Amino acid sequence: MKKYFSFRGKSSVPITSSLRDGFGLWRDKKTVARNSQQGYDIRDKDLKKIHRAACLGDVAKMHRILVLRKNGINDRDKMHRTALHLACATGHPDVVSLLVERKCQLNLYDKDATTPLMKAVQCQEESCVTILLEHGADPNLTDGNGNTALHYAAVGQNVSIVEKLLLHNADIEGRNK
Repeated sequence: MKKYFSFRGKSSVPITSSLRDGFGLWRDKKTVARNSQQGYDIRDKDLKKIHRAACLGDVAKMHRILVLRKNGINDRDKMHRTALHLACATGHPDVVSLLVERKCQLNLYDKDATTPLMKAVQCQEESCVTILLEHGADPNLTDGNGNTALHYAAVGQNVSIVEKLLLHNADIEGRNK
């Protein structure tokens, strides 16, 4: 007998084989989403090829897209996110390195007024934070509420990220709203 109805809801298949700290990427037919409060809710249909490659951490595909100029390195999706925003939020340092080496803009804001550095700090992606800071990302830019990357690191209680931000001249006196 064939099963025609299911009451379990949509099933999801993990994109990555290992889940970092219980926050991994999940994919169904319509959504690529990060299961955390800090990450982005990402809808597959809203993404260009370069954004999909960044979300999935596919360095080879990202390289092909950039070489063939299918998308620009700073192209934005519907939420004004660049591939760098998405790579930082999903924790793909290899993609972040590739984008930074190709001279992408490091300090662009998305629709929520966050930069890739803020998103990497918010999602506790220390390797991405390190790459961005070493290549000149500004740790003192503020979001819509006046929060800097240092504010996000303090909320996340990540001492090593706080230390890196302070070593790169983050303003310890910065005030938010």
